[in-house]
Amino acid sequence: MRIIRYVHENKKQLAAVTNENNVVDLPFTDFMSLITTARHENRTAFDIVKQIAAVGEKQPLEGLQLTTPIDAPEVWASGVTYKKSKEARNYEATQGKLDRQTFYDKVYDAVRPEIFFKSTAARTVGPNDPVYLRSDSKWQIPEPELGLVIDKKGTVLGYIAGNDMSCRDIEGENPLYLPQAKVWKNSCSIGPAILLKEAVPDPYELKIMCRIFRNEEKVFEGEAKVNQLKRKLEELVDYLVLDNTVFDGSVLLTGTCVVPPNEFTLKGDDRIEIEIPGIGVLNNPVIQSKAVQTI
Repeated sequence: MRIIRYVHENKKQLAAVTNENNVVDLPFTDFMSLITTARHENRTAFDIVKQIAAVGEKQPLEGLQLTTPIDAPEVWASGVTYKKSKEARNYEATQGKLDRQTFYDKVYDAVRPEIFFKSTAARTVGPNDPVYLRSDSKWQIPEPELGLVIDKKGTVLGYIAGNDMSCRDIEGENPLYLPQAKVWKNSCSIGPAILLKEAVPDPYELKIMCRIFRNEEKVFEGEAKVNQLKRKLEELVDYLVLDNTVFDGSVLLTGTCVVPPNEFTLKGDDRIEIEIPGIGVLNNPVIQSKAVQTI
């Protein structure tokens, strides 16, 4: 069972999507209200949504104006959690020479994973909204990732698709530039739906796919499975909440294993599709930011 929000009469309406792609409105103000009600009634969110969907009025999913399924107060991300990601980061750090061990090798093998701050609700966009390219970067890519929707204690509530937009040249220049390589306006997208935890027998069997279009011609396509992840999802959550204040409805992106070729960079007017079967397709057009003149 998937949870979405769509724009209806200038408001965001929470709804459920059935396996037949029919949409049923839910009587909750937002996703966390659904979770709170389920806990109060000692039921699962899945059971409540299933009951409502069985009797509720249905409409087709097609044609609805989707928005982020949740206003995540914070989005966090995990780095170097897949071998492919480690290889890409090493390429950046050595300017393509790959002639030495780097700190990316060390963090890949370390007990402690890399967890970093990625976005806030104001910086995060949803389905069909534009993602921006930094004006001071010449090498930028999307990073398609499985996201975990969690509560303040770190309990996983559901799964979502995410795009951790990244500047490979800025990160490769110096690891201290990571915030600038990761955080800027419209640098993160999530959606199109939250797949409730109870609907996923094994999240490691989920597949992540990415397609990039230029002039509506496909210029990149790749896929991976979550079971290629070096670390456990619970391990990443545990390190995020350790001695930290985490807010209900936050999202933790778990890293990427789908990386375009080293010679590839996004351009303005490209279009990115990130698909996780069972969750849906997160579609975002790409806009090139303009440099701000400074005195």
